[in-house]
Amino acid sequence: MRPAHPTEQVVGIDYYVSDAEPIGGRLRGRPADFRVREIEAFDVEPVDADPGAYPDVVCRVTLWGWDTNDFAARLSDALGVSRERVSWAGTKDKHAVTTQLFSVRDVAPERIAAIGGESDADAGIDGAEIDVVGRAGRPISFGDLAGNEFEIVVRDPDRPELAGDVTAQLRAFATGAERDGSPGEGGTADAEIGVPNVFGHQRFGSRRPITHEVGLAIVRGDWRAAVRTYVGTPFEAEPDDTRRARAVVDDQFESASPDWQACLDETPHKLGFERAMLHALVEAEADDPGSTAQDAPVPEDGGVWRTALEAVPSNLQRLFVHAAQSSLFNRILSERLDAGLPFHRPVAGDVCCFADADAPPEIAKPDPGRLQRVDDSRVEILSRHCERGRAFVTAPLVGTETELADGDPGEIEREVLSDAGVEPADFSLPGEFDSTGTRRAILLRTDVGVDTDPLTLSFSLPSGSYATAVLREYLKVDPLSL
Repeated sequence: MRPAHPTEQVVGIDYYVSDAEPIGGRLRGRPADFRVREIEAFDVEPVDADPGAYPDVVCRVTLWGWDTNDFAARLSDALGVSRERVSWAGTKDKHAVTTQLFSVRDVAPERIAAIGGESDADAGIDGAEIDVVGRAGRPISFGDLAGNEFEIVVRDPDRPELAGDVTAQLRAFATGAERDGSPGEGGTADAEIGVPNVFGHQRFGSRRPITHEVGLAIVRGDWRAAVRTYVGTPFEAEPDDTRRARAVVDDQFESASPDWQACLDETPHKLGFERAMLHALVEAEADDPGSTAQDAPVPEDGGVWRTALEAVPSNLQRLFVHAAQSSLFNRILSERLDAGLPFHRPVAGDVCCFADADAPPEIAKPDPGRLQRVDDSRVEILSRHCERGRAFVTAPLVGTETELADGDPGEIEREVLSDAGVEPADFSLPGEFDSTGTRRAILLRTDVGVDTDPLTLSFSLPSGSYATAVLREYLKVDPLSL
């Protein structure tokens, strides 16, 4: 197998499963080069349905160059309503053209229909096309996202003719077929491919992939190290002023009498979350001098260090632990590849999940709530289910209720956790840091279309899976370029 980019190895992704040379190129040269459309799985009533029973107005929105959160704030301002009345299922990339559903509670449909448009000449929001599609009895939420369709243009590829080779090798990985070494077909190609269902680099921080390290420190009970990792730890990819500030923080963590106010004064205002943590440390030191000294004992509940971590929004607190789980998952997949265990079918000891029977027909979506352990007597039947897209081999996103696999897969899972110094019980944590865990499919299958002039990749993925898991196999570039 071909080694992954060194930056990917930091987050547990050790290999490409296609040995073909990279096609190279760049993405997101312009927003229209990266198109994402939600696969909708949300039932709506007609627009003229009773607003008392169906208070949420549902609209389909196409955005040019908008961050989802920023657009939701702009939409609420335009309507003169609270931001809390605007909901959506999936957060999309700003550097893209995206189409997705939003819901707005207790607003007349005609008010929504009156805004939107692609240019300043249109009344309403620049860069947004809004179509009211109906009403619903509740807001849209994350669980309503079935998946996404992608159409992605690769600009200035070095060797576009190699896209067929990559496709052929990924087609073999999807089925476990032996590779014959023959090149793929040039021009247009359509095939079902398979890639490891890894968490993309953006899960961990694109320019500074440390979110999982913060989470792992929390899970190990090393709250002080978690704060230092997040606020300190400069990376070369960061701007000079940011690196200087983080270096000051690291110096103060080594000091017997740390000066957190000096750190705060040095930290740029653009680092809002870091400043919030430092504010908490300044206040803690003022209330209890010496409580943050290098040799001060850390209470089991995390003390001032946990207070500092809780100074950031709750979604970021959860992300720390989720990123830790994701890095362990990536590591388990890399070790499974290393051991030569299949991804397309189970072996004895694996845990499979069945497909979501309610998912739209265009995608095969795993249902981690329906698990089946695989013993010797069930390998054959579950292999058939996996081949037909009715079941998936899984690996753990470890939490307090996670049951690990048996046999060779279970040995890999336990070794990865042991190397990281954690176990499932360690995820019993206070507040937003607690996680019960789940399991996740290890193979991502999709039908991919590869068109030339310009080189364009088209495919669909279930929610929770990353387009970069597919793109990285073709481009094989620094993940910052994906």
